[in-house]
Amino acid sequence: MSTSSRRKSVKSAAEATVSVGNETDPPAVTGTRPAPRRSVRSAAEVKREVQEDEESDVTEEEEDVKPAKKKRATAKGTTAKAKRVKEDDDGEGTPKKKAKAKKAVEEQEYKPRVESEMCVGAHVSAAGGVENAVLNAAAIGANAFALFLKSQRKWSSPPLSSQSISLFKSRLQKYGYDPGMVLPHGSYLINLGNPDQEKREKSYECFLDDLQRCEQLGIKLYNFHPGSTVGGAPLEECLTYVAESINRAHKATSFVCVVIENMAGAGNVMGCRFSDLAAMIGLVEDKSRIGVCLDTCHLFASEFDQVVGLNYLKAWHLNDSKTPFNSKKDRHENLGLGYIGLPTFFHILTDPRLTHLPMVLETPSFEQQEVWGREIEVLYSFEKDNKAGTTVSWDSRKGQVQQIVKWAEEQGKKPGKSALKRKKGGEEDHECGSD
Repeated sequence: MSTSSRRKSVKSAAEATVSVGNETDPPAVTGTRPAPRRSVRSAAEVKREVQEDEESDVTEEEEDVKPAKKKRATAKGTTAKAKRVKEDDDGEGTPKKKAKAKKAVEEQEYKPRVESEMCVGAHVSAAGGVENAVLNAAAIGANAFALFLKSQRKWSSPPLSSQSISLFKSRLQKYGYDPGMVLPHGSYLINLGNPDQEKREKSYECFLDDLQRCEQLGIKLYNFHPGSTVGGAPLEECLTYVAESINRAHKATSFVCVVIENMAGAGNVMGCRFSDLAAMIGLVEDKSRIGVCLDTCHLFASEFDQVVGLNYLKAWHLNDSKTPFNSKKDRHENLGLGYIGLPTFFHILTDPRLTHLPMVLETPSFEQQEVWGREIEVLYSFEKDNKAGTTVSWDSRKGQVQQIVKWAEEQGKKPGKSALKRKKGGEEDHECGSD
């Protein structure tokens, strides 16, 4: 394409963006601070997006499924890719590796963050590199965030590049994130309680690799699912296997704190009872590097302090539940739209014992980060109302979440793999693998 033709194309795209802006912006919150509107993109930004779209936009997991699609590049796309590689290359790595798109654009509009000791955020995408998770967190006004350090569906992944490590650390500093407010989530394949020694060792290697990545990035916490007995041994024996693996991993690493997540209790899954968590913690040698992440959807219960100890609480996953209490199903729902309800989250956000803990949303986003941005607003409004002594309008707050969810659903995003599986029959649990 000639330079003049390309300029015309960019100009047309920019004009189209301006004309449809009002139709695609997320709805503002009635009676509260409006949700941030997307700024009109410059021609340079549109041009950059056009270039990025010429590459296949797949995650690491999807690369295994769609190798053919990734190879089909037009001459124009190849030229754009080569140009971008040349601009970004700092002398490290190969051009092919540099060509992997940085899907989060640093010049995007960022949502103002609430100054608070309650550190609310979401599990954001790390597509294109772990460093991009920082940008995606800043874009929704998060004060904490979670991410996957590698593909959560693979046993092994390429090591982190020196460039990704450096960018991750510099962006944490630039956007004001304490490394203690970052909560990586472990692979769904890990099962440290498997009675089969060979399979358990495979899980341990994957687990240790995650912890080593945390320390490379300077991250202080690591959250994982304890696993399952797979029906092959008594619960007590398998809980011991988990603790033994944690002790081994502690000796092979320096500072990262292992955070065990409570489970909903499907099948042979461990960690659904507080006594399970207490038993594992009791067998860990270095008590300063072990803790618990409470998932509200999994939890739907109480008495944690009496059984485990509040001093071991290191993080929260904030999710409503699609299923009733004690269903033993892990089905996350948007806040206020499930069986848990908003009052529970009000109590969490106004409990002074829970300050300075990462609180991470794992609610459905429909591939629209504005959903999490709105839920973060609603959560912080509880803290504001509590300090002001005003009565919370539960219907109004629920309506704000419903409004943004409806808008996100109307954007026409294709459902992810998990959603497709659910459509075909049988909803998917993310508690742990069977291996």
